Amino acid sequence: MSTPVNAGGTAGLVSSFIADVNKNDAIGNGKSSRAGGSSAGGGISGAGGGGGGGGSWYEAMAKAWGSTMDAQASRITELSGSIGGGNDQPSSMIALTSESLRMQFISNSASTSINSVAQGIEKLASKA
Repeated sequence: MSTPVNAGGTAGLVSSFIADVNKNDAIGNGKSSRAGGSSAGGGISGAGGGGGGGGSWYEAMAKAWGSTMDAQASRITELSGSIGGGNDQPSSMIALTSESLRMQFISNSASTSINSVAQGIEKLASKA
């Protein structure tokens, strides 16, 4: 994903995701803005629509969540290294605990959103 993800909040993640989808024409609505783009509707696969990056919007969402989780894991690793290096003050321990809980929240949110979208796609496919 070429757009940097703001791991600090949901608004940054959503804005980044929307910008990336718009940039790549990955919605697959058959309205490609690229010359020579396919006009076949796509929806969830990169093969249809304008699909600039070769991936789907569903893949873009998963990558955005992955980037957010990677950034959070880096924070946790940094704090853990600091504590392991001798900075074992209570404030550092609380910061590490807080960031770990934040990682749990991000992980649960990512899983829930990806599963919810997948279930919606599955329902749409079964009605077609």
